[in-house]
Amino acid sequence: MDEAGRIAHYRKMTETPVPRLVVRLAVPTIISMLVSSIYNAADTFFVSQLGTSAAGAVGIVFSVMAIIQAIGFTIGMGAGNILSRQLGAKEDEEATVTASTGFMMALVLSLLLSAVGIAFNRPLMTLLGATPTILPYAEAYSLYIFIGCPVMCCSFVMNNYLRAEGKAVYGMVGITAGGILNMILDPIFIFSLGLGTAGAAMATALSQLISFCILLSVFLRGRSSVRLSARCVSFHPRRCLRILFIGLPTLSRQGLASIAAVALNVAASAFGDASVAAMSITGRIMMFAFSGMLGFGQGYQPVASFNYGAKRYDRVREATRFTAIVGTAMMCIIAALCFLGAEGIMTAFRRDDAAVIAIGTFALRAQMLLLPLTGLSTTANMGLQSTGKAVSATMLAMARQGIFFLPAIAVLPGLLGMEGVALAQPASDAAAFILSAFFFAFFMRSLRIEERKNKDMVSASRMV
Repeated sequence: MDEAGRIAHYRKMTETPVPRLVVRLAVPTIISMLVSSIYNAADTFFVSQLGTSAAGAVGIVFSVMAIIQAIGFTIGMGAGNILSRQLGAKEDEEATVTASTGFMMALVLSLLLSAVGIAFNRPLMTLLGATPTILPYAEAYSLYIFIGCPVMCCSFVMNNYLRAEGKAVYGMVGITAGGILNMILDPIFIFSLGLGTAGAAMATALSQLISFCILLSVFLRGRSSVRLSARCVSFHPRRCLRILFIGLPTLSRQGLASIAAVALNVAASAFGDASVAAMSITGRIMMFAFSGMLGFGQGYQPVASFNYGAKRYDRVREATRFTAIVGTAMMCIIAALCFLGAEGIMTAFRRDDAAVIAIGTFALRAQMLLLPLTGLSTTANMGLQSTGKAVSATMLAMARQGIFFLPAIAVLPGLLGMEGVALAQPASDAAAFILSAFFFAFFMRSLRIEERKNKDMVSASRMV
């Protein structure tokens, strides 16, 4: 990008009215998140037509997908938040070094995960909660997911970079193209070619490769504010640790989501394949419902981090309030629709399995009752991370799927049976909201303090 383009982009990020800017950046991000959730749900839908055990396999391999996302999003969000603040402070070359270093870190780690996953596929699937009847489907599905792991992981990183610098439209194009291709290929590979669950994984891996190529082309053609260059990779431990430290809240959130998914599968497997399948489908629908808030929050993050780097703390506060209010309203609408249509949604996935429909309907409705609380929780967590408050953001990120969920999934099934498995996530969401409200108040207060300090410094410099 030339100098005129950089100046125009800087002015857009620091002068555009905050509500308009957040919405402008959030719309392509929401579309990307929805498309990702839709093709994840499409995978579940098409695979579930092969039987209850096959549907359960999707839930097992979801843990693997969560680990891949954990690596990609941890590095992508960590490096992305840093480079966004660097761009806000007009440190463009440093931002390029950060981006290149993060990309190389993701590539190395994902290659290691891919090698381990392929070598130890069967024991890993058993460890993740696959029953003897689910195991063959899980093995077939996970093999190609592990093969595509490096491409998927690096795509997550590049997508987060584009969001961080306020160019989410490019990321939307890459993710959407891959998602649409995945939905087209799923029925062809699964049914027409007779490849079963392996076909679904092949479709996902191939679609992710297309997304990767599109996203990489944005950086190679100079459409991004940063470059990806092997010559700009830094092997200094301090820089790498800084990326991981800022990405730690995402690692905690994604990593604990993986652990939570395993714990959920193990708890549900005690009640049979129908329970595992029901919770797997519920999880995908919940992901789709929550993707709206997640996408809106990721549209807010570059506004917060860029303006924080530019010392426009008033704009950060305005963006935070706006995101929390609009996000909560959006989650209320989505929750109401999913609650009312819960039985119909579950029937669409497993029309001929009454047990899956009954368990899934109860679980989905229970989770939708607490979904509106995620508006404030998500905003608080993303705001803290975007402004470099990694310790607070990490603690908050650990709450929903770790600090509160893991004890709930360990205790409630023993007390309430399968209903306890279904109620573990809503109970965790309620507790996480209380903690989030405290952190939200702390974050807004800290911004007011920094704004006053900055005004005092400006006034003092003018006097001198």
